[in-house]
Amino acid sequence: MRGWRGTLARARQEFERRPAVDDSLQVAPLVMPFEPFVLPTSESPLVSVIIPIHGKLAYTLACLSSIQRHPPRAPFEVIVVDDASPDDSAETLARVGGVRLLHNETNLGFVGSCNAGAAIARGEYLLFLNNDTQVMSNWLDGLLDCFVEKTDCGIAGSRLVYPDGRLQEAGGLIFADGSGWTVGRFEQRDAPSWRYRREVDYVSGASLMIRRDVFERVRGFDIRYTPAYYEDADLAFAIRHMGLRVYFEPASTVVHFEGISAGTDLQAGMKRHQVPNQAKFLEKWATVLRNQPPAGTPLPRALRWRRKGRILVVDSMTPDPTRDSGSLRLCAILKLLDAQGWDVCFLPDDGRATDNEIRSLGALGTEVLSRPWVSELPHWLIEHGRDLHAVILCRHTVAGQYASLVRKHAPKSRLLFDTVDLHFLREQRAAELSGSATMAHQAKSSRKSEVALIEQCDVTFVVSPHEQALLAAELPHARVEVLSNIHEVHGCHRPFAERRDLVFIGGFGHPPNADAIRWIATDILPALRARLPDIRIHVLGDIPDSARSELATPGLALHGRVPDLAPWLEGALASLAPLRFGAGVKGKINMAMSYGVPVIATPLAVEGMQLRDGQDVLVAQDAPAFVESVVRLSSSESLWNELSMQGLENVRNHFSAAAADATLHRALD
Repeated sequence: MRGWRGTLARARQEFERRPAVDDSLQVAPLVMPFEPFVLPTSESPLVSVIIPIHGKLAYTLACLSSIQRHPPRAPFEVIVVDDASPDDSAETLARVGGVRLLHNETNLGFVGSCNAGAAIARGEYLLFLNNDTQVMSNWLDGLLDCFVEKTDCGIAGSRLVYPDGRLQEAGGLIFADGSGWTVGRFEQRDAPSWRYRREVDYVSGASLMIRRDVFERVRGFDIRYTPAYYEDADLAFAIRHMGLRVYFEPASTVVHFEGISAGTDLQAGMKRHQVPNQAKFLEKWATVLRNQPPAGTPLPRALRWRRKGRILVVDSMTPDPTRDSGSLRLCAILKLLDAQGWDVCFLPDDGRATDNEIRSLGALGTEVLSRPWVSELPHWLIEHGRDLHAVILCRHTVAGQYASLVRKHAPKSRLLFDTVDLHFLREQRAAELSGSATMAHQAKSSRKSEVALIEQCDVTFVVSPHEQALLAAELPHARVEVLSNIHEVHGCHRPFAERRDLVFIGGFGHPPNADAIRWIATDILPALRARLPDIRIHVLGDIPDSARSELATPGLALHGRVPDLAPWLEGALASLAPLRFGAGVKGKINMAMSYGVPVIATPLAVEGMQLRDGQDVLVAQDAPAFVESVVRLSSSESLWNELSMQGLENVRNHFSAAAADATLHRALD
C-alpha cells in the first residue's frame, strides 16, 4: 500500500532512537506517591468523560491528574468504570474527588464497560477515554468545536501521540477487506499534513467523542466485538449509515501509551481478539465495504478516497482574517471548498505560516504547505501536480509567477485566477488622484499582466459585477465569474440610542486606506468636531509608529489591529469609508453592514456593491458631505434604522456564502 520506500521510511521511524518522553508535552511520571486530589467537575455536565479501567492504577491516576492540569472550559463529569480490577484501583480512586466511580461485578471488557458508563452519563456528549492516556490543553474543547463547526459531525477523534512526541494516529482507514490502517504513525506530530481537520473512516476509541443521543440510537458499541477490537470502526460505520461523518480533530491532542491497556501480541491478551473481530466486522458490513478502497490502494489515494479531488490554492501570504478583508474572503472560500468535498491545500508564496495560522486553516479543513515542510511551489508541483483537479492562483503577482508552471506540471488541472481585485484599476485611480506619471506607468504594466493572465487561465474570479462588465468588454471570450466577499450576517443587537462615535476599518499598509485615514485626520474630522465637538473616530487596523505623529488629531483614536471587531461595531453610530481610489468590493463596508451599522462612503467605495444612496448607504463625495451625513444620521433615528435594516439585507442578498458556493461549483464541477 505504501510502496517499498514508504515501508522503509516507516521502519526507520519506528526503530529510530528517541528519548522515552518528549519534555515539551509535559507528560507526568507514573512513579509518584499518591495524594488525594479533586477534579473540577460539574453536576450539570455538557460532556461525560467515560474512562474504562482494568487495573493499571498508576496510568489511571496519571490520566486523571492530567485532566486536573488541563481542565476544559465546558462543564464536564468523569465516570470511571472499574471493570473488576485485580488491584486496589477502586479503593484508591474513591479518594479522588469529582469522579463518579462505577463498579462492574464481573469483567465486561472494554465494550461492556463503555456501554455501562454511557448508561449513567448525564452529558449531552460522551467522550470515551482510555486510562493509559494523558490529555493536553484543549483536549475536550477542541473536540466540541468540531461538532459546533461541522453540523454533520457524528464522531470526532483526537490527535494521538506517543510519549516520545511522535504521532501515533491521525484517524484511521478501512479497506474493502475489512483491514485497517493507522494514519500518520511515527510521523512528526506537528507536520501540517496532520494538522488539518478531515473526514476519516474511523477514529480510535482511545479518545472518541459522540453525542449521547446518537450513541443511544445505534445502541452503543456492538457487543459482538466483546471484549474489544473493531468496536470503534463499527461505531464509525454505524454513524455514517445515519448520514453523519467521522472527523479527525487535530486541535485535540492526547498522549497515548499504546499497548499498556491491551498489549501488542496478536496471539495473547486482549490483542488476540483483533483477527476474529475483523472477520465479524467484514461479515456485518460486507455491502458497505465494497465502496471502500481495495486493499493495496496507495496511501495518498486512500487518504483522499472520500474527497472529490485535490485543489491547491496559492496566495502571497497566509491569510489572517484579523488583518484584512482579502484574508477574510479567502478563509471563507477555503471553508466552502472543504464543504463541497474537495481536499484543499494552501501554499503561501512567502513560505511562512505561524503555528496559529496552521491551526486556524486546519480548522477549515485546509492543509498548509509552508516551510520547513515544503520549500517552494515548483518542487511541490513536480511531485504532486498530476494529482490536482484545480489550482487557484490569487493576485496577479502570484499568478504571473506560476501560471505557466502549473500548466507544465499539472496538465490535467483547471487553472483559476483570483484577481482579489483588479490591481490595474486600483493603480490607475491612484495615479489619477496623485497625478504621478510613474504610477500611471505601473498601472499600464499591471493591466498588461492581468489581461494576459486572464487569457491564459480557464476561469477568472472578480469581486464585483462592475469589474466583470469591464473585462467582458475588453476580453469577450474570457470566462469571468463574480466571486465576491463572503460575510456572515451577524445582525443588529443594540438600538440607535445606545450608539456613539464612528469607526474606520482598515490597516495603514493598504495605500487606499492610508489615504483615507490621512483625509479623515486632516479634513473630515476637524470639520466634523466643529459641528459635533464630542464625536470620535476609532481607526481599527494596523498603524505603524512612524505614521502616528502625522495622524495625531483631537478625536482620532488609533487602536491598531483588534482581535474582534464585534464590540466596536455593536456600539458604533456609523462606519466611514472615505476611499478616493481603489478597486473591488470593500470588505470594510460589508463587515459594518453585517452588524447593522450604517455606512457613509464615497461613490468609489460603493462601486459594484449594489447600494442605493439614502436607502442602503449614505454617499458623500467630499469632506463637507461626510460632515453633513454624520450630522444628519446622528439626529434621525428613523434614518439610522432604515440604513441598518437595508444594509443587513444587502449582505444577505449579494455577499452570502450561498452565492459564492454557487460560483465555485460552476468553476470546479
